[in-house]
Amino acid sequence: MAKTKKAVYYICDNHDWGYVSYHVWDILKEKGYLNNKVDFTFDGREVFKYTDKNNNEFYFVPTEVAICRDYPRYLSDMNRYFSDFDMSGMVTWHEGTNALSRVITVHSIGDVNSGIYGPANPQYMHNLMWAMERLRKEAGLDFSVVTEATHWSGVYEGDGNPELILKYPVPMIDIEIGSEPESWSNMDACRVLALSLLHIFDEDGIKLHNLLCMGGVHFDPGFAEAVHATWNDGKESFGISHIIANQWLVSGEYEGEKGIERACDCVDAIIGGIEGIVVHDKLKGCYKDVARALGEKYKVPVFKHQTLRKPETIKWQ
Repeated sequence: MAKTKKAVYYICDNHDWGYVSYHVWDILKEKGYLNNKVDFTFDGREVFKYTDKNNNEFYFVPTEVAICRDYPRYLSDMNRYFSDFDMSGMVTWHEGTNALSRVITVHSIGDVNSGIYGPANPQYMHNLMWAMERLRKEAGLDFSVVTEATHWSGVYEGDGNPELILKYPVPMIDIEIGSEPESWSNMDACRVLALSLLHIFDEDGIKLHNLLCMGGVHFDPGFAEAVHATWNDGKESFGISHIIANQWLVSGEYEGEKGIERACDCVDAIIGGIEGIVVHDKLKGCYKDVARALGEKYKVPVFKHQTLRKPETIKWQ
């Protein structure tokens, strides 16, 4: 019998704060996934559990704000009740200058500027995003399922200490809808997101080749599209998790030995290791040098992002 897997989702159900998450909470409640209370509370709030047909367990935790906005408040209970879980996620919204509209997004957690990376699970990110894409198509929803560059919104709240990321050992992802009010309030998109949470452990038998992605913009189309790429009659795909965007390679000073050390920390945070390093073609030479050094250290190929469109040509070591 397969081992029971456990996921926990932190979802702000406060209608007076933020967007998207309280819609997702209401949808899960309406669909009957919040019927079973557990025998403990989280920050004084009731927690709900759903068990699927494979005995995988899903815990739904209501919060007053997104947990990244107040990690010191929530961290003790996160570790007390969920430190041995297989996966965790925070449901929220995405916004920003020049951000994409009509997207459902997933990204790994880390603060590139300080070189701190949370554990990332490419397999479960793949499972979730493929479930999102399937549900999106079934709903006839004109949105895109994409990934973003690695970041942690907690650092933008003034007192956010990125070291806190490492205080919670469970792989964490942000699960969002972006990036403007019309998308945040799209109930079909919220429904796709909500129902996809129950499929993060669904295995499709596809062989994943885990990558470290370096360079590009926040929503880089090359990396985003690679999430859905397949080859060898659909038997192989890319495992996308940590993505170090160009802007943070520069501001984080990822040059020379310091850059190699920080990038190694990123690689080591990817569960299952990596089989390749993909660099955006416009990356400056000093950062490509870091990528090449990593390739030698981990004995994996380093290739340009255009190669992602021709995966059958990659010579895996």
